Amino acid sequence: MTLKHPRWKRVLLKLSGEAFSGVQPFGIDTDTVNRLASDIKDVHDTGVEIAVVVGGGNIVRGGEASQSGIDRASADYMGMLGTVINALALQDALEKLGAVTRAQTAISMAAVAEPFIRRRAIRHLEKGRIVILAAGTGNPYFTTDTAAALRALEIHAEAVLKATDVDGVYDRDPNLCPEAKRLDRLDFTDAIEQDLRIMDLTAFTLCRENDLPIIVFDVTKPGNLKRVVLGEAIGTYVGRENR
Repeated sequence: MTLKHPRWKRVLLKLSGEAFSGVQPFGIDTDTVNRLASDIKDVHDTGVEIAVVVGGGNIVRGGEASQSGIDRASADYMGMLGTVINALALQDALEKLGAVTRAQTAISMAAVAEPFIRRRAIRHLEKGRIVILAAGTGNPYFTTDTAAALRALEIHAEAVLKATDVDGVYDRDPNLCPEAKRLDRLDFTDAIEQDLRIMDLTAFTLCRENDLPIIVFDVTKPGNLKRVVLGEAIGTYVGRENR
């Protein structure tokens, strides 16, 4: 069922770095970024306040870099810098569509973005600006999933929209098991017991303890983001069963 009005007033969208590369293995695909920007602006035009946490895996993956011999903390900081590159690309694409944006980073770099200040981010959202959040939490050893959960709670978002390249959460790996079933709704406890790994455990625990729902959906299909916000049965809703 499609709602006449958005189901939430304020949301946080989590975009992985891989979402920026399109069909390429690495880097930034301009057409893909422009399409993502168009989808985000469409949601913003419905009146929803939206913040976006971006990953950086299309540029550098901290985990892989550390496995190659780079100090783990240094590798994670490299990954954070990759997220800033993606944030600037998304900001440029959004502003070319006429959106008003603000980019904020957890690591100070005043020449390219504001520092993340919680009250300032909220004020930007209240003024109708799209806020793009980069550099994760600003700390090594924490993923951008954790950053997404943390920032969502800090800005009082009503849901985390986790953008992926699959159409939801399955009971088994659909690439290995053709009979795998997509789950429309999933309780936090069931997700942990079944080890479905929707987000890393730190991020997932933050969402569970603060009753913050997660919607996992396929962002590669144009318009899906708006469909989720308008209540269509897109992806998988993860939250408490009584909500």
